[in-house]
Amino acid sequence: MFSRKVRHLFAFVLYLRVKAFDLQENPLDILKTYWGYPAFRSVQEDIIQTVLDGKDALALLPTGGGKSLCYQVPALCQEGLCLVISPLIALMQDQVYQLQKRNIPAAAIYSGMPWSEIDRIFDNAVYGGLKLLYISPERLQTEMAIARIPKMNVNLLAVDEAHCISQWGYDFRPAYLQIAEAREWLPNTPILALTATAKPDVADDICRKLLFRRNAERFQKSFLRDNLSYVVLKEEGKEEAMIRILKKVAGTSIVYVRNRRQTREIASLLSRSGIQASYYHAGLSAKDRATRQTDWIQNKIRVIVSTNAFGMGIDKPDVRSVIHLDLPEGPEAYFQEAGRAGRDGKRSFAVLIYHQEDVDRLDKQLEMQFPSIQEVRQVYRALGSYFQLATGGGIGDSYTFNLIDFCKIFDLYPGKVHYCLKQLEQDGWISLSDAVYRPSMYQILVDKEGLYDYQLKQKKYETVLKSLLRINAGAFHQPVPIREDRLAQFLKMETADLVQIFQVFKKDGILSYEEAVDQPQLVFLRERVAVEALSLDHKLIRERQIVQQTQVDAMKAYTVEKTCRNQSLLRYFGQDYTETCGICDLCLARKQKEKGSQEIREQVKDMLQKSSWNEKAFLSTFSILKQEIVGEILEEYAEEGWIKRQSGKIQWDTKSGDDS
Repeated sequence: MFSRKVRHLFAFVLYLRVKAFDLQENPLDILKTYWGYPAFRSVQEDIIQTVLDGKDALALLPTGGGKSLCYQVPALCQEGLCLVISPLIALMQDQVYQLQKRNIPAAAIYSGMPWSEIDRIFDNAVYGGLKLLYISPERLQTEMAIARIPKMNVNLLAVDEAHCISQWGYDFRPAYLQIAEAREWLPNTPILALTATAKPDVADDICRKLLFRRNAERFQKSFLRDNLSYVVLKEEGKEEAMIRILKKVAGTSIVYVRNRRQTREIASLLSRSGIQASYYHAGLSAKDRATRQTDWIQNKIRVIVSTNAFGMGIDKPDVRSVIHLDLPEGPEAYFQEAGRAGRDGKRSFAVLIYHQEDVDRLDKQLEMQFPSIQEVRQVYRALGSYFQLATGGGIGDSYTFNLIDFCKIFDLYPGKVHYCLKQLEQDGWISLSDAVYRPSMYQILVDKEGLYDYQLKQKKYETVLKSLLRINAGAFHQPVPIREDRLAQFLKMETADLVQIFQVFKKDGILSYEEAVDQPQLVFLRERVAVEALSLDHKLIRERQIVQQTQVDAMKAYTVEKTCRNQSLLRYFGQDYTETCGICDLCLARKQKEKGSQEIREQVKDMLQKSSWNEKAFLSTFSILKQEIVGEILEEYAEEGWIKRQSGKIQWDTKSGDDS
């Protein structure tokens, strides 16, 4: 009871801090004060003004288009807080960190957090201690959220990655369908939906599913990247082509590969080739991920080789090339990943290197993405055993989930299990987050007198308790992070022994203690049922198959496209672009051909003006590659009357007209 009162007092202190916040009504002043930018980009200011006017809005801005400012700035222009719905835990954590660095009160709630920490953050939001609160869509439907959010002064509901709400989108998330229910709790709060990639049918679906009001507005920035040169190479030696490109194109680069094993192998190959590289995937420790990401951002590492776990939310403007060594599952994923190149507006390259095996793999992967009901039930039964979850229980419970460990225990193939889990997720049975790092947390649960009494009775723990107080006096009021390895080093003891002491303190009710988490989090969204009762929405599965097939077909079509690459991508996203970009591989090849054709045209004219030729002998004077072009030029000249043919010979006809 005492701890609860203390939390309320702490929330009130935060409220006073927010009340003293330098509230400015002018969005441009906010931008300059907190971000240091002199002006907004493109449609940002119009989007911000729309939500400040209380209207719903859909913002379609490509990767690097500054979506987050569209809700962060208006949050600071008004009383209350902005509630941000986001499916990406790593992105939420990064944005909260960046806001806090700017002295903007912000917090995030997601799977894997201790109940007490979630309770504290909700208290802070209710009492007005935050300006931005990030929450995953699954957490939005918990009892605590339903009870607390209506009590908050929410000035804007921002829905990030809004394409997840549409079953026609490339990353459908059933939990997004429940977001519109917040309208009942927040009837006067405008909704801002944001996404980087959405076809017209997906954009329409977003507006319908979020129950946009009649005066809602839609903002769409052209997806054209006029500084980004798209290149597609069909190569048997993909790695050799990659090295050739990286040696030719200077600057930092991202190389995307299919799996974790490849990240290590390709990074090692690049290093042996004299190109400074490292690898990144979700299976690395949080420390390693952070170190490698920072080294790459600071240009200590030139190339980062990664699965698609890398890049989301990273604002590095000077990436000169993004190379894919495998075919992505669809244009949406490819457009987002390729779009991480050239955000500074300078010439950059998005290179897709593939061979026929990659096309075949994409087709096989599509088959694997939709496992049978028997396979899904097998994995569901194994989940219940893995977490020792009884039938009828588990709803809302969150667990740390190690896929490899799970597959070893139940002798299952990881690739198949992955898609079974996706099927369970898209049918609303579970939610599986990306890997999330949360440091160890502790909070002292007794007052100072109670702690002193415990200390007298347990003399052997006196040094540890005193050290905890010196580290962070705020632990009496809220959960605080702790690095056990550092404290153990200071105390000259083993880390495992220190963790064991913390468990004793926890058992004795002296403090709450949650060990660090660095794994994906699995949440049961419904109570566990008997495996025979597990039902799947077959209509939804069929519709998702159609979506996936469309995306795979579009990706394969992109590789064999004969027109401008930018035209091809923009057409897929429903945008008209009649001009050619002039810088993709196809446009450059056409320019080269036209230039070469003109040079050959002049050469043909000069040769025929000097003498008559046997036509076959004339053609043989040119290389095999040029003979087709020469034949076309001869036909054009003949139709125009510039040459005459007689007895197998050709010559220039100077009498046909002006020879200029």
